[in-house]
Amino acid sequence: MFRTKIEDPVLIEHLASLPDDSREVFLLDDGAVRVTALQGTHMINQMRANHHLGILETVVLGQAYIAGGLLASTLKGNDRLQLTIECGGPIGGVYVEAWACGAVRGYLKNVPIPIDKPLESFDLSMFYGPGFLTITKLLEGSRQPFTGQVMLQYGNLAQDLAVYYQQSEQTPSLFSLSVQFDKAGRVAGAGGMFIQAMPGCQDDVLNRLQRLAPNLPSIGKTLAEGHSVKEYIIEQFASEKPRPLAHLGVGFSCPCDRKHFEGYLSGLPENEQEEILTDGPFPLELECFNCGTVYRFEKPELERVFAKDPHRVEETQGERR
Repeated sequence: MFRTKIEDPVLIEHLASLPDDSREVFLLDDGAVRVTALQGTHMINQMRANHHLGILETVVLGQAYIAGGLLASTLKGNDRLQLTIECGGPIGGVYVEAWACGAVRGYLKNVPIPIDKPLESFDLSMFYGPGFLTITKLLEGSRQPFTGQVMLQYGNLAQDLAVYYQQSEQTPSLFSLSVQFDKAGRVAGAGGMFIQAMPGCQDDVLNRLQRLAPNLPSIGKTLAEGHSVKEYIIEQFASEKPRPLAHLGVGFSCPCDRKHFEGYLSGLPENEQEEILTDGPFPLELECFNCGTVYRFEKPELERVFAKDPHRVEETQGERR
């Protein structure tokens, strides 16, 4: 993966003034509730740069990245999960993959998202339309992935994730996903929160948190002002006696590399390889959907890659004889 360089000097200066991205895990009310809070302003800006996104696309994919990072906090080791949205609206679909370590990658189906009039709000329900939210967990050592799916009810990822956890995992949960822009359209702050009821959590605790949540300050705005997400949780949930449980990393990262795409090219049928060598174009450009990295192959390199195919090697040696 290559990281597209962020060129805006104002944004560079702002990012330098912010704390590093992280995930902070707390227990509330003597262990009755688990809260994971994510600080991801650097991550979302790098995602935006790599995928060359406008404001609407940054909100949609940014919220999904934040959600993926939050959900992955429940995993361990080399476990990973996939968050997929298939929908009939202009968004078309969203795919995000996140690892327990905090690496997050993914893409939008439609870039740019087609719109017929200027945005008046960030109500995304009309852009999602009818569809399904699917979460697949790929756990290390498990032969089969665990997959759950719900129909989109709100066209709001935070609310639809809460529906998913209630229906698929029977866990009352609350989500907050926030991407804050400055007046020039830069991402100034981005973060989110995942509140889960633990086994034995009393209804009065959940009811209290549900009343509290709508009145909380915007996480994105708070982070844009230079505060840390840890400070946010400690201050906003002071009455719930927050106890720090874990400090975890998070960031935009993709395991793709040049060798992966060389393997893809070498596996193409021989007639397609011949067509590429004959017709080009050169350099041949292959893009990783998940991170936007473009790998370029000139003709001599393609000849070397294709020659690794045993049949082509035998033919070449035969011609030389």
